[in-house]
Amino acid sequence: MQRIVALDIGTVRIGVAVSDPLGMFAQGIAVLPAEGSWLDELASLVAGYGKPKLLIGLPRRTDGTEGPEALKIRETAEVVRARFPDLEIELWDERFTTVIAQQSLIEGDVSRRARKHKVDKIAAALLLQSYLDRGRA
Repeated sequence: MQRIVALDIGTVRIGVAVSDPLGMFAQGIAVLPAEGSWLDELASLVAGYGKPKLLIGLPRRTDGTEGPEALKIRETAEVVRARFPDLEIELWDERFTTVIAQQSLIEGDVSRRARKHKVDKIAAALLLQSYLDRGRA
């Protein structure tokens, strides 16, 4: 089965998660800086999974509409498409993933400093897991 690499793109960091070979579970694997050569780092990660599908989180408002953040992500998705023209790319609703990730880390008594370095990876895993769960439903 094709692996899926998910991106939770923020203004400072980009969380990255990958599906297991059977497409049942998501695992956070990296946090990339949102500035600089993150596409090069992503290319290195993607190369390790053959020809995966890329899933990019699309921030929607609570009412389901798209705001300026979603437009920015759509523009970034086009940059990713240009860099990886052979990969299938899909946008997926990422509402509340970062909030849920933050809350989980707080409940797990993870320090503020440690949360800063883990929250994006966990948000990407939540995004991907919701996509995988929808496929099984």
